[in-house]
Amino acid sequence: MQLWERFSLSFDNRMPIYRQITLQFSRAFVRGEIKPGERIPSIRELSALIKVNTNTVQRAYQEMERDGLIGSKRGMGYYFTEDTNMTVKTRRDLALDSLRCFVGEMRALGLADSEIVAELTSFVEGEASNEAGS
Repeated sequence: MQLWERFSLSFDNRMPIYRQITLQFSRAFVRGEIKPGERIPSIRELSALIKVNTNTVQRAYQEMERDGLIGSKRGMGYYFTEDTNMTVKTRRDLALDSLRCFVGEMRALGLADSEIVAELTSFVEGEASNEAGS
């Protein structure tokens, strides 16, 4: 079974569907589940697989192409970039997005930045010691 056949979209209103698609591909790419240069489904193929409008998939592909994550080869389809630096850039972008969300949530709870750093440090250190004890 191909990775995209296992895509799970939450269809919640907090994130547009096209963005969920780009995140699924980006995360799979940085985890090595999609290899550089690997072909991905056509817009119509993915649309049918995940049961969303072709315009939604097209927008996701346009975003990924604009970001340099994928490219198209005329008459052959869409392929992930072969630029190895893109893995590092994509991983960093995903990490920064996660941090922005995390910090925003913590600030919304009324925590000061110093408290956020202290809580995060404590959490990471606690996770590290739990892993060492396993």
